[in-house]
Amino acid sequence: MTTQSESAVAQPAAEGKAETDTESRESKLSRLEEEGDIAADYLEGLLDIADLDGDIDMDVEGDRASVSVVGDGLGHLVGKDGEVLEALQELTRLAVTRETGERTRMMLDIGGHRAARRAELIDLVPVRAQGRTRYGGRGRAAQRVGGRGAQPQRGRVPGLAIIG
Repeated sequence: MTTQSESAVAQPAAEGKAETDTESRESKLSRLEEEGDIAADYLEGLLDIADLDGDIDMDVEGDRASVSVVGDGLGHLVGKDGEVLEALQELTRLAVTRETGERTRMMLDIGGHRAARRAELIDLVPVRAQGRTRYGGRGRAAQRVGGRGAQPQRGRVPGLAIIG
């Protein structure tokens, strides 16, 4: 049984925890915004050096800073299958880490490449889910894609002669 004085002590403690949670969310948000600012400054300098035009948008998505470079003629900054984009993201993360002293999970998108890829993958989900059966097992199409049916067969590599 709680006494009046115990519940009076518990109530301010709960209020203090709520204030601390709010402060921690606000500090996390400001830290992510700072990461976005640093990344935007770095990318702006990179675009200037390469003499490219692009607008830089910053946002916070979940627990990550998100920076997007939008403009015409930025396809070569994406590269084949996003390889150049990945490299630029890593360089930008290194620049942010150097400034803040903390590791960042910042995401970079150039020319809407990641957004388009995300939409593409979301569209694929219902197609892949159709391979599932009513009771959670795998249908025929899903069995061909993975599972034990996909085991490599030894000695059957086309164009490879086995010398024994």
